[in-house]
Amino acid sequence: MSNEILSVAIFDPLPGKEEDALDTMRSLRAALSAKGYSRDRIYRDTSNQYVVVRYWKSDEARREALEDPEVLRALAKLAQEIQIVKIHERLDEVDLG
Repeated sequence: MSNEILSVAIFDPLPGKEEDALDTMRSLRAALSAKGYSRDRIYRDTSNQYVVVRYWKSDEARREALEDPEVLRALAKLAQEIQIVKIHERLDEVDLG
């Protein structure tokens, strides 16, 4: 069984901030990936709402990431560029047999 943790965040870019938000997401993804904290995918629907799917390596990796100055800077910047719609901090797989 994997120790990975699935998290999902849904957001809308603030008016005029879509490109800035995507640039910040690239920086955040690079920081998280380079340090082995997580692997991310980002999707956009037809109304330009974004869905970030993040697979944290473990609970410990998530805690470390949330104390990492580079990650914290990117998150603070992102907070000025997006409106969070919904965050699922942890999703557990359902065994359908």
